Amino acid sequence: PHVGTVAEIDFAGVVRVRDAQKNAFRAAHGFALSFLPFVVHACVRALREYPALNASVLEDAIVEKKDLHVGIAVETEKGLVVPVVRHADRLSLAGLAEAVEDLASRARSKKLSPDELKGGTFTVSNPGRDGNLYGFAIINQPQVGILRMGEVVKRPVVLSIEGEDAIAIRPIMHLALSYDHRAVDGAPANSFLHRIRELLEAAEFDL
Repeated sequence: PHVGTVAEIDFAGVVRVRDAQKNAFRAAHGFALSFLPFVVHACVRALREYPALNASVLEDAIVEKKDLHVGIAVETEKGLVVPVVRHADRLSLAGLAEAVEDLASRARSKKLSPDELKGGTFTVSNPGRDGNLYGFAIINQPQVGILRMGEVVKRPVVLSIEGEDAIAIRPIMHLALSYDHRAVDGAPANSFLHRIRELLEAAEFDL
């Protein structure tokens, strides 16, 4: 049973953090800081609060996993592969960015080992700049959830400023969560996605 839910995220805070750090980050690490590690970092923090999403369906059993290994869907010439960032909750934002960049680069150059494609407990999919508004990804079984990123697009939104409504232009991303309804009910799945939204909009990231 494959169910989906979507959140609209105001990325203004993330954009500010990224813009302030991107030059120093590139100089220190040798590659650009994308939005993906921000989403993975927020997802990892939310998974710690909602362990039902960090689980697998094994025959007639639902097993919540103690360790948090995040699969990152990567498009290659040979199709989609999902290398795994192990113990993602132990990594800083910069550490996640480095791990994702390394895995994606080696995936495209066919240098991943079979073990690096195993053991994921949750997956994040980033179709890139041409990802469209949003889409629902197929769950990477036996996992019970996958989060798919949309594009960041400037859109008019209504904000409350000093008690008055105002229209402002904000960078917006839609995040779509697909989950297995056998393992996760709608209420915790929606709360999990809402928590990711809160973390991204608060944008309290320390590289």
